[in-house]
Amino acid sequence: MDTTEIRPFRVEVPQSDLDDLRDRLQRTRWTDEMDATQPSYGVPLARVRELADHWLGSFDWRALEARINAHPQFTTTIDGQNIHFIHARSDRDHALPLILTHGWPGSVLEYLDVIEPLTSAGFHLVIPSLPGYGFSGPTTEPGWDNVRIAGAWVELMSRLGYERYGAMGNDAGSMISPEIGRLDPEHCIGVHVTQLFSFPSGDPSELTELTADEQAALDVLTWFWENIGAFNVLHSQAPLTLAHALADSPVGLLAWNYQLMLDQHDDFVVGNVATYWFTRTAGSSLRLYRENHLAQHRPTSPTTVPTALSSWRNDFQAIRRFAERDHSNIVRWNVRDGGSHYAAHNDTTTLVGDVVEFFTSL
Repeated sequence: MDTTEIRPFRVEVPQSDLDDLRDRLQRTRWTDEMDATQPSYGVPLARVRELADHWLGSFDWRALEARINAHPQFTTTIDGQNIHFIHARSDRDHALPLILTHGWPGSVLEYLDVIEPLTSAGFHLVIPSLPGYGFSGPTTEPGWDNVRIAGAWVELMSRLGYERYGAMGNDAGSMISPEIGRLDPEHCIGVHVTQLFSFPSGDPSELTELTADEQAALDVLTWFWENIGAFNVLHSQAPLTLAHALADSPVGLLAWNYQLMLDQHDDFVVGNVATYWFTRTAGSSLRLYRENHLAQHRPTSPTTVPTALSSWRNDFQAIRRFAERDHSNIVRWNVRDGGSHYAAHNDTTTLVGDVVEFFTSL
């Protein structure tokens, strides 16, 4: 068998899987709740019930399936792992290829809104499902950390015949995309991300001269880890323990993934959760955190390709002095008011404009 073969793909969830989901949702055994007005114990019961009712009564998986299938999709095997990707090509001559990478608890769905405006602006788009996520299916062996995924993306772009391309990412994609630039600076001309995950090194002197804005950003980060960072610890330490529950309960999966989608529309939340459910990747997606925790090949030098940040204040706040320690060629730094963690979906026009300006300047 040709291991470099690129195979056409369509999303086609069997009706039996939809029927099974409906049965499970109807038979949910709900938890108790001490005080519905007290949110500090986690995602409120009433909100999960609303989302589950929406999933059961209003959400149309077949319509979403048709929207995904409106774009050319393929699978290929890289380093022993099945990889699914959308490949939307521009009609423009000399279009620049971009590879767009999502994270958890997102999926390729978060980039559907940017496909038309970016292809119209002159970009070929390659939008893969992370190994262990969605339509790529579960990972079948350990070791799929950010660096290995970046290496697979380099191979994917080469396999598609792209010798000059850019990388774009959100969430885990904002960590993987810079690694693409590190691994393939001869071909990756630039990296555009919505977060730069650079943290204090532990040296107290780094914190003595922070500006007011930098201290505010650090305070937000500290609050996040102290109040809703438990998912990261659990995914990093014992993903399989949690996977048993998420693989068996659609409502459990809904509540767990929703904790990082609190400000998103019901259809967006349920669509992403349903993608994990139908592909049976609720558990395997968590393993990325464990793989990164165990990774031995950690970068020791900064990235060098041109890098652009386009972020929003309602999302993770990067601190430039730390980011410049990890990325030596930051050429754009845009921080905007409002927004959310899913800018490609929630502020599509602004993000697309920033991407176009950055890559056309290179």
